[in-house]
Amino acid sequence: MSLLVVCDHDRGTLAEASLEALAFGRLLAASAGLEMAAVVVGEGAESAAVDLAAHGASTVHVASHELLVDFGPEAWGETVTQLVRSSGATVVLACGTDRGNEVMAHVAARLDHPFVANCRSVEPGAGDWTMTRVQWGGSLLEDISLTAEVVLVTVAHHAVESALADAPASGVVVDFRPDLDAALAHTIVADRVVLSRGVTLSTAPVVVGGGRGVGSAEAFGPLEELAGLLGGVVGCSRAVTNNGWRPHSDQVGQTGTRIAPDIYIASGISGAIQHWVGAMAAKNILAINTDSEANMVARAGHAVIGDLHLVIPAIIDEIRRRRG
Repeated sequence: MSLLVVCDHDRGTLAEASLEALAFGRLLAASAGLEMAAVVVGEGAESAAVDLAAHGASTVHVASHELLVDFGPEAWGETVTQLVRSSGATVVLACGTDRGNEVMAHVAARLDHPFVANCRSVEPGAGDWTMTRVQWGGSLLEDISLTAEVVLVTVAHHAVESALADAPASGVVVDFRPDLDAALAHTIVADRVVLSRGVTLSTAPVVVGGGRGVGSAEAFGPLEELAGLLGGVVGCSRAVTNNGWRPHSDQVGQTGTRIAPDIYIASGISGAIQHWVGAMAAKNILAINTDSEANMVARAGHAVIGDLHLVIPAIIDEIRRRRG
């Protein structure tokens, strides 16, 4: 019996969320007395498999087929399904990203088993497994129990931090060739457009966010300057995108990007629940707001009650002074 982690990758580069799933899987496998295996699918799988032993995978299944040239949820789902049946895996785990949840939904449909998405904790049991999962975009945590022949779950993004195993596992690479029908390839990535390079909103160590209180598109200039000095990027609230001040790709929140920076500087943001869902994984939050009762101020670890148009330039000046 084994726990199988489905690792998402982009042409050989593992997704950070998959490294989180591997860290989650190690703990779960240890508590359930299972060996942890991993599977990488499609073009670039060999490259993605290289570091999985260091993350605790005893066996690494490398799935290849003529149809597996890029991400395709149906083909990937059928591939994982066939591997589960042939390997006898009793727990299948993936990252709770859009891709991870979609693939696992296909696996669940093919196996005719229940699937629990976006779990923050999973506890094995002799019969029922108990889990806590994120619901309603993060505003609700649901405790459930699950009885299933094969436990199918995804890990909520940022529920754990990615980390190497204390000691590398054997990482034995096993080739796997699924039997795939050509019809499975009618949903597959056919082309790509690069929207941004380097540090992105979802990966930045520092995010400087602006809300309605910034006042205009032009007033985001100091926030851009501060983000540049700190090696970060600028984010914003939904009110900002609704006003057309920033593009949707900059939006932090339930319907935008979920962030997990070392620090989130939230300027002029009230902190509605939809925004908080996207920002709550930040390790530290500094709120700058004239309203001491704002939700973001109440939730932040640190707060400056003042006008962001005065506070942000003051921070910039102090950083420049200290750097000489």
